[in-house]
Amino acid sequence: MFYKNARIYCSDHQFHSGAFEVTEDGRFGKILPETVPEDAIDLGGATVIPGLVDVHIHGAMGADFSDGDLEGITGMAKYLASEGITSFAPASMTLPYETLKNAFAAGKKLHDNRPENCARLMGVQMEGPFFSEKKKGAQNGAYLQNPDYEAFEKLYNDCGGLIAIADFAPELPGAKEFVEKASKLCTVSVAHTDSDYEHAAAAFSAGATHLTHLYNAMPGIHHRNPGVIPAAVENPNVRAEIICDGQHVHPASVRLAFSMFGADRMILVSDALRCLGLPEGEYELGGQPVFLKDNLARLADGTIAGSATNLFDCMRKAISFRIPEEDAIRAVTCNPACAIGAQDKIGSIETGKLADFIICNADYSQKQVYLGGKQL
Repeated sequence: MFYKNARIYCSDHQFHSGAFEVTEDGRFGKILPETVPEDAIDLGGATVIPGLVDVHIHGAMGADFSDGDLEGITGMAKYLASEGITSFAPASMTLPYETLKNAFAAGKKLHDNRPENCARLMGVQMEGPFFSEKKKGAQNGAYLQNPDYEAFEKLYNDCGGLIAIADFAPELPGAKEFVEKASKLCTVSVAHTDSDYEHAAAAFSAGATHLTHLYNAMPGIHHRNPGVIPAAVENPNVRAEIICDGQHVHPASVRLAFSMFGADRMILVSDALRCLGLPEGEYELGGQPVFLKDNLARLADGTIAGSATNLFDCMRKAISFRIPEEDAIRAVTCNPACAIGAQDKIGSIETGKLADFIICNADYSQKQVYLGGKQL
């Protein structure tokens, strides 16, 4: 099937007017062909972007990935797909290893047997337990551990290598060995850290290539004590996540992040919790009560816990913050796909890749979602 008269966000990260093909096996065929069949579907100039990829989301619609409940995360995947987030890598929490093992096992089941109309689970982000007590944020301090490669490797092997991003704080004992070894298996990310510049720079030199939720749960930039952020900016291999819900990070700081890292290194994430898609009230995160009010989730002591905004709306917010449209889209498609090693399958409208795409109007206020070439 061909679609014509479209404004297509192509693999060069620019918009081009023309047509594209979706093959019978649910992949993209010809992109911007010179000629199209007479029966091609006319999109009337609508905008077409790749399906979004959220590499840091804990839950939605009452389910949390760490619950280890297949039915729950399947419902989460169905909700995400309906909103245009066609692929995701759910994040765990700082919890006992056995709990993490169960969560990853449920994720593996969804990865291997995805029901119709559900987003693709392309990996998981292991957020915890290798974190700093000082910057634990909403992580449960009772379960914090020093980086332990053997424990990580067992979890990695038990879930068939599904862990795509593994988080750690580089100032902790065992961090050097962890990043050197774990980075051979997956993306390793600096997170929930009180690290100084030297420890952070050493971690990035050793193989860490990711920064989890920039600005949050890490030291701010100081001109005499620069910390983690400048160390990440200086290393061209490091990509940075940012929670773009309009509450975790000020719009000016979002613009600063794109200026510092550049559009090719920025990743928008939702960091959404089980309360995503649900009304205000009390919920749970990592064994702790969480209270959702005014679209922001907090612990009982007021600590910001996570968002209640899906990634499509985070993208729209980034554009409203004056992030160029093309850069905001790149940060929710190609860049996160690269971070989890899935760029050969998803993340761009390119011949041979899975035909996950969104047809939108000019201001992204309406959309039609296609998963594997089929409209949801």
